[in-house]
Formats: sequence, structure tokens, C-alpha cells
Amino acid sequence: MPRHASYVPHGVIPAVLLPFHDDLSIDEASFRKHLRDVTTAEGLSAVTINAHSTEVASCSFDEQQRVLDIAGSEVGDKYPLINGTWADGSLEAARLARMAAAGGASALLVFPPAPFTLGQNTAMALEHFRRIADATDLPLIAFQYPLATGQGYPNETILKMIEEIPTLKAIKDWAGTPQQHEWHVRTLQNLPSRPFNVLSTQSSWLMASLTLGCRGLLSGSGSVIADLQAQLFRAVQAGDLKAAQAVNDRIYPLASVFYAQPWVDMHNRMKEALVLLGKLPRAVVRPPLVKIERAEIDRIRQALIAAKLLPASAAKAA
Repeated sequence: MPRHASYVPHGVIPAVLLPFHDDLSIDEASFRKHLRDVTTAEGLSAVTINAHSTEVASCSFDEQQRVLDIAGSEVGDKYPLINGTWADGSLEAARLARMAAAGGASALLVFPPAPFTLGQNTAMALEHFRRIADATDLPLIAFQYPLATGQGYPNETILKMIEEIPTLKAIKDWAGTPQQHEWHVRTLQNLPSRPFNVLSTQSSWLMASLTLGCRGLLSGSGSVIADLQAQLFRAVQAGDLKAAQAVNDRIYPLASVFYAQPWVDMHNRMKEALVLLGKLPRAVVRPPLVKIERAEIDRIRQALIAAKLLPASAAKAA
């Protein structure tokens, strides 16, 4: 798979799901079809794999490598692949980074190490990213968690990271508040030193987020509604409020059910949506995730109808 060497993280980037068989092994045929389905949407700039949406925490190193190989063979010629780098230790993160670079990824989405929930400082964050940057020259995207989780990078830390890690090109912004999110957009995208992009993952309030001026979005719900997210992004970029509101009216019902509490089930719900749409054969998730209840699946069906992705008759057929 060729690397898209000039890719800079920006634009509309869906994070795809990973289908499983009933025995919890990867359903490669359904994954290939899912990749093809998602990338029929117009206006995408890249595709993300080996992230939250693909249940990366439950995937071995070899499975992550296989996911990259499959994605490369299905869509790698058409779109750059952003490969997640999920590891609690920096040495393993660097190993994953080397694997992704060798496998043809065009950028890395770097997750914060879990130990940061117990406390972090700027030196720790710099060391983690430096280890990864030393392992590959791929562009890096820092996954910016809410500060309240302990895994989010404080303002002074992220500014230092941008200053000292030249290959850090963007953040996937999951800021816990609109105020923090706006600081990211206003400050990081207007640095005098070099260009830097904010990719929104505020998928539960995406239109409001994009109007702040984000240069892209990276979203798991793109696994279901990549086309609607691309339409919304184009409308906001064009300053067409009416068109943006019309698209957002379709997105809102799905965002409301996908991002309900507990948030850990968000991608579980997206799998169920794709089953209802006839795009996946089953919605199997790996433990500790478990299948959601029938009542919640029914709410997803109603949201798909409200979003005009299923006909109203689907409610009666349930």
C-alpha cells in the first residue's frame, strides 16, 4: 500500500468500525465491505483505523497489523490511512508506530497513555511523543482528551509539544468544554511558528464545533454517516447556515442516541445501526463490551428513521 507522503491531517475523516464473528474473531469480509461502504461518501480526506471505533484496546499487535493490511488493500490507494497508536507504554507506542509506517499508514493518531489518569506533567507527554516521533517521520495527531480525565494535555503542555515535536501536525479535539475547544481552535490554528490543525471529534455537537473554525473532523459516527458529516463540513466551510442546519437536523437524532450515557457504548450502538441498515450482518463486540438491550436498539431504529436513513415503515416491521 503506498503512503500518501504529502498528507496533512485535515478535512472529513471517518473512523471505521471492526466487525467480529460470533466467536469474536475479526470478520474480514464484513470489514472490507464496511470500508468500501464508508468510502463511497464524497468529500473525505482520509480514513482512521485501529482506534476507539475499531475496539483497538481488545486487539493484539498482530490483529492491528492485519487491520492495517486489510484497510490498505481496500482503500489505501484511494485515501490516506490514519493508524491509531494505542499503548500505555512509550516503547510499545514506538513499536506500533514503526509497524504502521512500514504498513503504509500516512499519519498516526496518538492516544494518551492510561497512566496519565494518575497524573502527568509536560516532560512525560514530551517523552511519549518524542519516542514515537523518533520511530517514524509520519505526521502525528494528538488525541486531546477532556482535561478532567487526567489524560488531556493542559494548554502549556500542548504548546510545548507543538514547539518541540515538529511532526505533530494536529489534535483530535475531544475537549471537555466549549471554552477549551474554542481555545484550541483560536490558539493552535493561529500559531506564528507553523501551521497546525484542529480536528473536531465533538460528534455530539458537531455543527456548533465546526462553526468555531476547525479545519477538519475525525469521528467514529462517520462509520455510519460519513456522507452527512461531509455535507455538514462543506456547508459550514461555505458559510451556508441554512444548509448546515438542514444537515444537522438529520444528524441530531443519531448523535443523541450514539452519544448517550454510557459513552463506552457509542461504537456498539453504531454497529447496531449498521445492522439495521443492512450493512453489517451482526453487531458483535468484544468484552468487556456487551450487546446493548433491545429497547436501545429500538431507539436507534427510530433515530435512523428521523435521520431519513430508514423508511418510516421500518418502525412497523420491527
